[in-house]
Amino acid sequence: MSLYLALKFLHVIGAAILLGTGVGIAFFLYMADRYGDPPAIAATLRIVVIADYFFTATAAIAQPVTGLLLAELGRYPLSQTWLMASIVLYLVVGACWLPVVVLQIKMRDLAIAAVAAKQQTLPPRYHQLRRAWFWLGWPAFISLLAIFWLMLATPT
Repeated sequence: MSLYLALKFLHVIGAAILLGTGVGIAFFLYMADRYGDPPAIAATLRIVVIADYFFTATAAIAQPVTGLLLAELGRYPLSQTWLMASIVLYLVVGACWLPVVVLQIKMRDLAIAAVAAKQQTLPPRYHQLRRAWFWLGWPAFISLLAIFWLMLATPT
């Protein structure tokens, strides 16, 4: 197997992990929030934070590395429109994801504190953070879909 093919494989797997983990995290937290049960939400957020560090952060670091190496090996100038657009969209994803990680940690801590205090509901601050988390997820998700499209529409 060539180095280019191995890097392309890693790049595609990393993209799938970014998209899949993001969608999975959003789904599981949405389902936990739907029922409003602080222990379930706290447990879900504990896992969400770990998953974001383990999967999303790892893939987020690998993507630009493998992408730049692929561009170099494939002799694709970074000035090509599809590559520039992919890079800009990736920066949008990162600009949304970094605050989301902070929000998830704060949400987790609020949920854990509510459980420790035996509260039946989460504090209003949790819901404010959750709304911000939700709205930051959309531009990241749409940007990732656009990057997938650009990868598929890559000139040969």
